[in-house]
Amino acid sequence: MSLSVAVQMDHIASIRVAGDSTFALMLEAQRRGHRLFHYTPDRLTLRAGAVTAALEPVSVRDEPGHHFTLGTAEKTDLATLDVVLLRQDPPFDMAYLSTTYLLERIHPKTLVVNDPTEVRNAPEKLLVMHYPELMPDTLITRDPAEVKAFRAEIGDIVIKPLYGAGGQGVYHIRPDDDNFSAFLELFLTQSRDPFIVQRYLPAVRLGDKRIILVDGKFAGLVNRVPAEGDLRSNMVRGGAAASTEVNRRDLEICEAIGPELRKRGLIFVGIDVIGDKLTEINVTSPTGIRAIRRLGGPDVAALIWDAIEARR
Repeated sequence: MSLSVAVQMDHIASIRVAGDSTFALMLEAQRRGHRLFHYTPDRLTLRAGAVTAALEPVSVRDEPGHHFTLGTAEKTDLATLDVVLLRQDPPFDMAYLSTTYLLERIHPKTLVVNDPTEVRNAPEKLLVMHYPELMPDTLITRDPAEVKAFRAEIGDIVIKPLYGAGGQGVYHIRPDDDNFSAFLELFLTQSRDPFIVQRYLPAVRLGDKRIILVDGKFAGLVNRVPAEGDLRSNMVRGGAAASTEVNRRDLEICEAIGPELRKRGLIFVGIDVIGDKLTEINVTSPTGIRAIRRLGGPDVAALIWDAIEARR
């Protein structure tokens, strides 16, 4: 069964293929004989009820610096395709939200992965708040009095943007840190959004597990270890990928959240676990599948395509 597959992504020329999960999905789709097309989010157009984009046929190779060939762009009604992969990177802003409003007009006749309505309804740092029993103590607010009271109670905290990604803007504030007021002012002035204040988890120094769920089921994991002197374990911030074993707590977390993810049509999800605590549920453009495979883990890209093909 050959499917027509369009990938909505940041331009393919800009990606780093060695660690890019979108590229892994494209390689696997091509291996299975699916017809691949490439476009960037700015090409989406809505007119007279039809959602179109200028699609370029694309072939991919696992060769950094020579990893793609694009054909001639042709305006195409996305409703004529079998699958659209919603894979551009955050920020999860109004531009990102707008793409979900357009793509939901073609879904599920054209299968959009992940479901655009549920991507919009499930921001990574808000969906996780459905499971407080699995999380560290967490506050979402922009009320300075609430932040100060939380810090007085908890002591050692982390502050981060509600709609941030890739470890950007994450700060560890110790109980004796006299920069607290300055950090609070920074968050209050740089955005009108609420932000997150969370109990600091010392276990992050040993790594932050990225666990992939496919169709609500555990599929693989990688440990992301922060660089010396850095709180953040994100690989784009210098974190190192290391192999690790899944444990009972990891599986308990997956089993607790999996049914809801499946019900929402969130086929490809990456969760973050520090120690025994769930910190994020990533649904916009999850990463980690190339690192998992490189370290001897399962072929998560193949599992994702198995789930997609089962729906076609």
